[in-house]
Amino acid sequence: MNKRILAAAGLLLGLALGMTPSARAATPTLAPFDFNNPTFTHSHPFAKAHVVIQVSQDSPAVWTLTLNNAKNLLDYFGPEQVQIVVVAYGPGLKIFFDKSPVAQYIASLDAEGVEFDACHNTYEAFTKALGKAPVLVPQAVMVPAGVVRIMQLEQHGFDYIRP
Repeated sequence: MNKRILAAAGLLLGLALGMTPSARAATPTLAPFDFNNPTFTHSHPFAKAHVVIQVSQDSPAVWTLTLNNAKNLLDYFGPEQVQIVVVAYGPGLKIFFDKSPVAQYIASLDAEGVEFDACHNTYEAFTKALGKAPVLVPQAVMVPAGVVRIMQLEQHGFDYIRP
């Protein structure tokens, strides 16, 4: 699914959820979200390995370790042979903040086909706590709940990693 379709779907979901225009425009939503039929931002029709990596800590060292794990998988299998989804929720959502120290690393891994999923529930909690919607890196896409996305992917054959 291309990012323009995701952005349009995010706009509609954002309107339904009452989000502000700036929050809607900044973070597209992975839609439609159907637990039984996962969708992705990057197509990997020939992937032999499928991996979901959890990020739930506010720790730049853990973020770097996470992204290094993704890079190591890409290097070992090759970008066409592995599908990697990084899911961030809770304090780990800060990995996707636009001023994150790993923002450029995220951009380079996205260019190699890694998907970056942001928990909508956590995003809303940060919005309430900060008094404004945080700006996320453009590579992040919103999923309804990070833990639900991890469960969905595991049930569809993804291996689970938590650095």
